[in-house]
Amino acid sequence: MNGRVTAANGRSEGRPSRQINVVLRSAEPPLISSAVPEREPAPSPNPVSQHSLFQEIQKELDQLVGLEQIKDLVFEIYALLQVAQMRSEAGLLSGGHVYHMIFKGNPGTGKTTVARIVAKLFQKMGVLNKGHLVEVERADLVGEYIGHTAQKTRELVKKALGGILFIDEAYSLARGGEKDFGKEAIDTLVKAMEDHKNQFILILAGYSDEIDFFMDTNPGLHSRFPIQMDFPDYNLDQLIQISELMAKERDYILMPQSLSKLKDHLQLEKEHGLHAFSNARYVRNVIEKSIRNQSVRLLNQYVTGNPGKLELMTLRPEDFKLNGKLQ
Repeated sequence: MNGRVTAANGRSEGRPSRQINVVLRSAEPPLISSAVPEREPAPSPNPVSQHSLFQEIQKELDQLVGLEQIKDLVFEIYALLQVAQMRSEAGLLSGGHVYHMIFKGNPGTGKTTVARIVAKLFQKMGVLNKGHLVEVERADLVGEYIGHTAQKTRELVKKALGGILFIDEAYSLARGGEKDFGKEAIDTLVKAMEDHKNQFILILAGYSDEIDFFMDTNPGLHSRFPIQMDFPDYNLDQLIQISELMAKERDYILMPQSLSKLKDHLQLEKEHGLHAFSNARYVRNVIEKSIRNQSVRLLNQYVTGNPGKLELMTLRPEDFKLNGKLQ
């Protein structure tokens, strides 16, 4: 042996004899264990851009302030649905998933808005054939006599088939004790979840502690709601961002002094308010009240003429009368 080997491209190259590479070629293809699948190329770091079905959903989610964990969970649901579809096309089992959900959080944290987006997602992915949202509360479900509650509840379930039945303040169904008709509504809902499996999705929403108590009233409820979303309160900066977005949607702008006054008021309301702070709902009421105040101010200020476009758009500090109770 002279210490020279032929390279893969056919050229001879000098190389010490102890570094000779030996390549064994087999006539048979290698066997791949079915227990360890061959590694596939890594996915793109931004998978959302590859899925056109999710793009519209993504746009709606991006318009929501905060809620990053909620947005991640919605994409997780989408990914589950997408891969289930891939598995089905590959001849693998893909069914058996339950999508009933619990939304926990204070008022005005985006629960109903996210429920509508989720309904649209399920409709686009073929899980729900309509994708509509039927929003109800205790009064819509509970009747006045024995048997009336079951009838009302079944009618609402029927109305929600192909979409989502969203029950706000669902814990109120368990407040009346054993003799209350709310328990009948719960039992009817549980039965409907079995009778109409995969034909509608049930979302129970409400305060975190009250929802947890409600779930403990029926041992079978926990296992029927595998997806739980926690909606945190908005911080001050997020509330100000929401107020600016709400004003912009109505073709209004807030002066910097107005934003500063609003921020101080929101901080006091969050920390010392007499009632549970209702987050974006409270901000919406403040903005709408300030618009009414602005209208009165402009009519009194411009008796003989019309204000300019910028003046019609601007919400000034004096438009935010925040000491009294909002009407």
